[in-house]
Amino acid sequence: MGKTKGNKEIVGGKEFAVHTTWKNSFKRDWQLYLMLLFPIVMVILFNYASYPGMRMIFMDYKPAKGYAGSKWVGMETIIKVFKDADFHRSLKSSIVFNLLDLAVGFPMPIILALMLNELRYPKFKKVTQTILYLPHFLSWVIIGSVAYTMFRPSTGLVNIFLMNAGLIEEGIPFLTEKWHWAVTYLLIGVWQGMGWGTIIYLAAITGISGDLYEAAMIDGANRWQRMIHITLPGIKSTIVTLLIMNLGRVMGSNFERLDQFGNSQVKDFQYQLAIYIYEKGLQGNKFSMSTAVGLFQSVVGLALVLLSDWFAKRLGEEGLL
Repeated sequence: MGKTKGNKEIVGGKEFAVHTTWKNSFKRDWQLYLMLLFPIVMVILFNYASYPGMRMIFMDYKPAKGYAGSKWVGMETIIKVFKDADFHRSLKSSIVFNLLDLAVGFPMPIILALMLNELRYPKFKKVTQTILYLPHFLSWVIIGSVAYTMFRPSTGLVNIFLMNAGLIEEGIPFLTEKWHWAVTYLLIGVWQGMGWGTIIYLAAITGISGDLYEAAMIDGANRWQRMIHITLPGIKSTIVTLLIMNLGRVMGSNFERLDQFGNSQVKDFQYQLAIYIYEKGLQGNKFSMSTAVGLFQSVVGLALVLLSDWFAKRLGEEGLL
């Protein structure tokens, strides 16, 4: 009997290909298949089992009557959504803020990962990483409460500090004037998410061969040149993959985040698709309309992912799919 190595069997020092069947594969790796069973069931249950409920889009759905008693209206709900002025307003705000989020927030984890990779004091590097990705695990309720404590126009810590330092004469309306709110909203979002993205890029950087850096140092390349010509090309596939995934979320919006930073004075900017779905669906009992908008977000997000993946492959990248 020879020894097996992957899909090959070694006999007398020579490797022979072995045909792998599902039965052999399952017998060899049954523990791994068993571990995969639970997440697969959860994905099917929460992502696919709800699909039959999508038929309410074509109904004047009433919870009390259920699917059997609700009236079929065909495409009437979809037409009503696309004619709704509130939908147009929320769609515009969602696209603008998500694109700004992408433009401002996407490069930050890359920059941070490059900076942390150049640190030579391990303990400081670990402490910095922990501080940076800790906000990712905080609820937006906590972040919103802290933000209002810090950025109130007259009693916020930031405004008090700036006024005491003589830098401003009156408080800056960070969260009560729509343009200041937009900047504050975006920057807090960047702060909350940049640490988690940094971990992904640092993991990708560890896969780059150290021989490349040693060869570059022998050739006289400085840190900046090594970063530009070795580190960035080495994580290019990770950057492309995460960019494609982020483009798929351009139509989405985070209700918890918007709700915590919302007030009547910034309604124009705060009114995005998540708020529209909540107000129309849960508060207005228009479940068919809110489901139609949710499906619209998913379809456009999928189209953006497929399009960006195709474009990445055209440029010679591996893409996502």
